[in-house]
Amino acid sequence: MKLRLEQKNTHEIQRTSVLQQTAFWSEIKEKQGFSARAFNIKANTSHLYNSESHKFIEDDFLILFQPVSSEHTIGYVPYGPTLEPNEEHYGEFLEELSETLRPHIDSNCLMLRYDLLWESPWAKDASRFMNGHWIGPPEKQNQELRLNFNTQNWNLKKSNTNILPKDTLFIDLTKDEQQMLMQMKPKTRYNIRISERKGVSVRKAQMSDLNIWYNLYEETCIRNGIFIDHTDYFKTVLNTDASNTHSPAKVELLIAEFENKPLAAMFLVHTGQRATYLYGASSNENRNLMAPYLLQWEAIRRAKKLGCTEYDMFGIAPYKDPSHPMYGLYRFKTGFGGNIFHRMGCWDYPFDNETYDLVQTVEMKSQGYLVD
Repeated sequence: MKLRLEQKNTHEIQRTSVLQQTAFWSEIKEKQGFSARAFNIKANTSHLYNSESHKFIEDDFLILFQPVSSEHTIGYVPYGPTLEPNEEHYGEFLEELSETLRPHIDSNCLMLRYDLLWESPWAKDASRFMNGHWIGPPEKQNQELRLNFNTQNWNLKKSNTNILPKDTLFIDLTKDEQQMLMQMKPKTRYNIRISERKGVSVRKAQMSDLNIWYNLYEETCIRNGIFIDHTDYFKTVLNTDASNTHSPAKVELLIAEFENKPLAAMFLVHTGQRATYLYGASSNENRNLMAPYLLQWEAIRRAKKLGCTEYDMFGIAPYKDPSHPMYGLYRFKTGFGGNIFHRMGCWDYPFDNETYDLVQTVEMKSQGYLVD
C-alpha cells in the first residue's frame, strides 16, 4: 500500500465527529498523564478500495502513549484510524500502518492497540444471528484468522479487553421530533410523558454544580459495582474546550430535577455533526419519576437544535442478553429507537511478542491498563 505518514501538532488534528480522535480529547488525556501524538496519513485509493483511480486520500489520527512498566509503553489509538479501507484490506492496512509507524515512535513501545470504530465484519453475517438478534462475533481464533488473511506477518491479535464501547446505538437527528418519538418503544414514550407530567425539569448546569453530578455518579457506581473516577477527571472534561485547536468540542452537564432535588445527570458532548451521551448517573430515590428518560429526551432535542445530525448513545450490551452486565443500558437505550452499530473493538499489533504475552496475562487479571 505504501502509506505515507507525517507527524503533526495535536492542535492541528482535523475536525471530526469522532470525539476520541479530536484535539479536545488529546488535551484531556494529556492532563491525565498520557503522552499524545498526531499523524497525517496519505494512501492511494486504488490500494484501499480496489479503485482504478490512483488518487491519494488523506486523513489524520491520534495516538496516546501510556507506561505499562518502568521499561515499556503501549500506543493506543482510540476509535481510530478513521480512514477505513475495504474490509478485505483491513489487515493489510493495519499491518502496514503499524510498521510505518515503528520508526516514528519510541523503541520501548511494545505494541500498538487500535480501538477500531469500523463495523464488525460479522455484524451482517446471517450465521451470527439467532431469532433476529445478533449473537456477537465468533471466537477469538477465527476473528484473528480473518483479519490476518493476506498480511505478511500474521501479527494482529484480538485484545482480551475492549477499552471504549464496542457496541453502540445511533439516533438520526435529521428526523423531526414527532418522528423520533414514534420510533421509540411505547414504554419509553410513556415514561417521558410521566416524567413531564409529574414536574421533572432539565437544566444546563454550571461548574459550580459539579458536586451534584459527582454525588449522583458515586451513587450510580456503588449501585452497579463500577470503578469510581476522581472528581478531578470530570472537572477536566468540563473545563476543556480546545477552542484554540482545529477540532474543539462543546461539553454540557445536564441535570434533571424535581422540586430542586437532583435525580439524574449526564455529560453531553458535541463534536462535528455528532452529539455523544458520554457519562450518565441517577439517584436511587424517586425512581418512579422516570427522570433519566426525560433527561435523555431533552439531550436529544438539545443536540438537534444545536445542528447535530446524529446522536451516539455510547455503549450498550452487544446483544439482548439479560445476563449481560450492560443489559440494563441495552434495554434503556434501545427504547429510544435508532440503529445498533457493532464495532470491531480492540486489536493489538505487538512489536515484542514475548513481553506482549505477559501484558495480556496481567491485563486479564487487572481488567486492563487503559482508561477511556
